[in-house]
Amino acid sequence: MSVLPTFAGTSDQVVITYGETTYANQQYKSLVDDFFAGKIDVNLNDVESKVITAGDVNAISSGFSGKSYNSNQIVSCALLDLNQNGEITVDVDNSITTITPKMYMSALKTAGIQGGHVYVTSPVSATGESALAGIMDCYELATDVEIPENVKEAANQEISTEAEILNNSNVSADDLSNLVDDVKEKVNDEKITDHAQIVNIINDYSTNYNINISDSDIENLAETIQQIQMAQDDANAYKDQISDFVDSSVSNISNGSDLGFSLDGLFNTLFSIFNGQH
Repeated sequence: MSVLPTFAGTSDQVVITYGETTYANQQYKSLVDDFFAGKIDVNLNDVESKVITAGDVNAISSGFSGKSYNSNQIVSCALLDLNQNGEITVDVDNSITTITPKMYMSALKTAGIQGGHVYVTSPVSATGESALAGIMDCYELATDVEIPENVKEAANQEISTEAEILNNSNVSADDLSNLVDDVKEKVNDEKITDHAQIVNIINDYSTNYNINISDSDIENLAETIQQIQMAQDDANAYKDQISDFVDSSVSNISNGSDLGFSLDGLFNTLFSIFNGQH
């Protein structure tokens, strides 16, 4: 995989990732480029890009989900615009059939990734549920700080569990996202790690939202949120590492050192794969 693109000295802090299937098919790549060109006022020929392979995905995703992808399944692509500060924003094209912007944002925040504007598309229909595997890998490259394995697994499992619930039920994606966010917030605020308590909280919020999901899905969601909560200390430690890294880099930049990328590029870098028909 390639190293972090250089962002310093340019106002166009943009990066594109192409799934290897899309990149190898000129018609697919043209469709993706046309979509991205309509979203930002930047010449795509001047934009840094990289190709994500099935091997890149499987090295991360297979450990937590057991899923494995072939080279002809890595179709989805993402564009990241780092010119935007503040909360992370995700725009998902209708070619992504399952995972919503809110789901991506929630899972990314679980992993401590909090900035940048991401556009996601695919030349053919794709659920997008395996996207976070590549995000974690690329974020490690961007910061040169390894994300704890349990933190990566928790964020990825969040996406995987939500996709499974959507597949098994008639619940809307927005309602499910609201439910998960509320349960995560309550569990974190009250430092709850007991599985049975989390199940009860999910049941309470399910009643509030008039959501009907199966007992097995509730159990799986409780296990996922328990996993997220148990990873909080490591996630917070990771965030502290990144904060120290940013502070050090800001000091060097202010002293005139050429670090090769700006503060936004360092702290908010989030260039990623959004892959596969699954």
